[in-house]
Amino acid sequence: MAPCGEKSQEAISSVVIIIAMQTEAMPLVNKFELKEDQDSVFPEGVPWVRYHGTYKDLHLNIIWPGKDTSLEVDSVGTISASLVTYASIQALKPDLIINAGTAGGFKAKGASIGDVFLISDVAFHDRRIPIP
Repeated sequence: MAPCGEKSQEAISSVVIIIAMQTEAMPLVNKFELKEDQDSVFPEGVPWVRYHGTYKDLHLNIIWPGKDTSLEVDSVGTISASLVTYASIQALKPDLIINAGTAGGFKAKGASIGDVFLISDVAFHDRRIPIP
């Protein structure tokens, strides 16, 4: 990755997509026919899951933080996202990182899977969000 503020002239060849929930990740995993990493690039004991493969000369990696070992729910929130993103950068050294997902689920506001949002404001929330 090019340092902040510095433009790189190299073509993008390695992409990491960080997705908080398994239900959000699996449609892309299936679409790109990615395989689950059996020899994890992450530290032993973390629940993080990596799917990887090649699509049109791009090395794709989809990472989701796995399930909380105590609560058995997807590890959503800023702490999980920060840790898994940092570890992915260190282990995989991607050219591009994409954070994808439903951003807290805006179904009540008419959002659907596949919608793309261009944002102008940012809101902060952490993992103390209610999960049914």
